[in-house]
Amino acid sequence: MSLPQPPEPIVAARLLFSLDPAVSHLNHGSFGAVPLVVQRAQQRLRDEMEANPLRFFTQGLVDRIAHARRHLAGFLGADPDGTALVPNATTGVAVVLQSLGLRPGDEVLATDHGYGAVGLSVARECRRTGAVARVLPVPLTASDEEIVQLVRAGLRPGRTRLLVVDQLASATARFFPVAALVGVAREHGIPVLVDAAHAPGMLPTPVSDVGADFWVGNLHKWAYAPRGTAVLVVAPSWRERIEPLAVSWEQESGFPRRVEWAATQDYTGWLAAPVGLFTLRSLGPDRVRGHNAALAAYGQRVLGDALGVAPADLPDPGGPGVAMRIVPLPAGLGTTFEAARALRERIADRLATEVAVMAWNGRGWLRLCAQVYNTPDEYERLSVRLPPLLAQR
Repeated sequence: MSLPQPPEPIVAARLLFSLDPAVSHLNHGSFGAVPLVVQRAQQRLRDEMEANPLRFFTQGLVDRIAHARRHLAGFLGADPDGTALVPNATTGVAVVLQSLGLRPGDEVLATDHGYGAVGLSVARECRRTGAVARVLPVPLTASDEEIVQLVRAGLRPGRTRLLVVDQLASATARFFPVAALVGVAREHGIPVLVDAAHAPGMLPTPVSDVGADFWVGNLHKWAYAPRGTAVLVVAPSWRERIEPLAVSWEQESGFPRRVEWAATQDYTGWLAAPVGLFTLRSLGPDRVRGHNAALAAYGQRVLGDALGVAPADLPDPGGPGVAMRIVPLPAGLGTTFEAARALRERIADRLATEVAVMAWNGRGWLRLCAQVYNTPDEYERLSVRLPPLLAQR
């Protein structure tokens, strides 16, 4: 079977970034890449802050944060009054967990596709409160209907106090039918937390049609915002119960300000984040999403072919517009967290290529991302050079 045609590159897109041209950056999903125009906007804000710190922090900063929040919430299809800016999605998860009031005998249910740090956060809160963390296995090949049925069977009404699901899983690049899962949980009055770390910028208006009680997403990955920019979206019935991780002078202001304000932290990334959205809109959001999804699929086929993986055995993300794909590694490679990290570092050092290597369900997986600065030849070069490297065990 012949390889699919790669998408046409977005001309000069790489010039928008300050990435090292000697390296192939095929792992946008981990830390993103901040466009130069956004870097400069944030630096101007930092210059303003350092020119007169007292004025910057005490005259109008809360209103400026609210203005940025409204802009970002509108882009996501979220209610600005129910949206709080937070440093990252994992922080948003921690805020939700410690606001639930878990008690002994309660249960938090998640799938085995969940992000590792989120699982650690759930485990810590359960240890602290006496609740139980339970993980529901979901096969990589499960259809949307099968996922819904697995979750429906896994819920324990009266015990399950929270369902945690990914909108797009980091480890497996699997798109989950979160709106349907929210509907199933709502039948039993069980709140749902959607980990949508990769959704902002990759998926259009990823909040509006989900209806989750809690939704967290990073904007530094696919929405071109500075790192440290994420949102926590909370349903109206929960907003007054949400407490920050640390109390500040905005505690009595209620949600979202009590969650956003953390004294003298650097807020310039949040204020510069709308410039990232402007960059995305300038390129054309649909054009960017189409290019990235097609290029990621091309990269998956090229690497799969090089590693002897049949096209039918390459995992499908299960949803449109997904700019991440995974390829199974040869048996025995990258099967633990430590082994996966060591292999990723070998690929970076030997091949000047940044990828993600994931250990999931006892197997190693290579995760490829695609962004406007990537070109087909980067995946083609990796497909030639990776097999010999993997053979050097």
